[in-house]
Amino acid sequence: MADSVLSAKPILERFGLTGRTALVTGGGQGIGRAFAHALGEAGAAVAIADLVIERAESVANELREKGVDSFAIACDVTQPQQVETMVKSITDKWGGLTIGINNAGIADWTAAEDISESNWDSINAVNLKGVFLCAQAEGRVMLEAGYGKIINVASMSASIVNTPQKQVVYNTTKAGVLHLTRSLAAEWAARGVRVNSISPGYTRTQLVDDLLETPIGKEMAPQWLALTPMGRMADVTDLQGAVVYMASEASDFMTGNDMVVDGGYCLW
Repeated sequence: MADSVLSAKPILERFGLTGRTALVTGGGQGIGRAFAHALGEAGAAVAIADLVIERAESVANELREKGVDSFAIACDVTQPQQVETMVKSITDKWGGLTIGINNAGIADWTAAEDISESNWDSINAVNLKGVFLCAQAEGRVMLEAGYGKIINVASMSASIVNTPQKQVVYNTTKAGVLHLTRSLAAEWAARGVRVNSISPGYTRTQLVDDLLETPIGKEMAPQWLALTPMGRMADVTDLQGAVVYMASEASDFMTGNDMVVDGGYCLW
């Protein structure tokens, strides 16, 4: 038996993404923007997809200033034809797609008894259907190539019920993302495509910062921090290492896994 420790590539080389091509949905702001920067800094070419093309263009420009090959795409992930066009634009430009980060999502704090059918449908359309449509389109390309990494962005809310806010629809969709991830992982593992998820805890983004300036945000934030062993929210940069690991060769034997990055919130 060969000594794999001595024959393997150096570990830092296995974390590199040079020669890889990546797609980040919802990449125009917040966590998606941080993921895009991390992948680009690790060596990947990165396509930024967002519902608002100006946001995507802004991030693509930031990456190009760092020397990263990047371009922007407008896409509504709830629309199958737009998703197919998005993925085709990447394969047309770069000849393939090796990393898909399905990050686009929306939140809602409506009490269960007040949720309308249209509200339920619209959140499910983005958070669950949209993740599936993107993973399906990415997977078709990767299965043909025999290799790929799909990373679905779930949430710690997939595994716990947050307090004090009421978010039954959001929690349900993110729990669906976990089982979608596991199901795709089981189907595609033997064909070279790894499917994992990342579940952030409370994370400081501009949207969250804006919320913290409102009366309800000021009321809830101290309760969130009291339930977090580390006593703070994540910065978006706290999530970057996890996504690079899952996108890289270093995690090639991992599939169907959910990586929770929550400052310990789910321990209690």
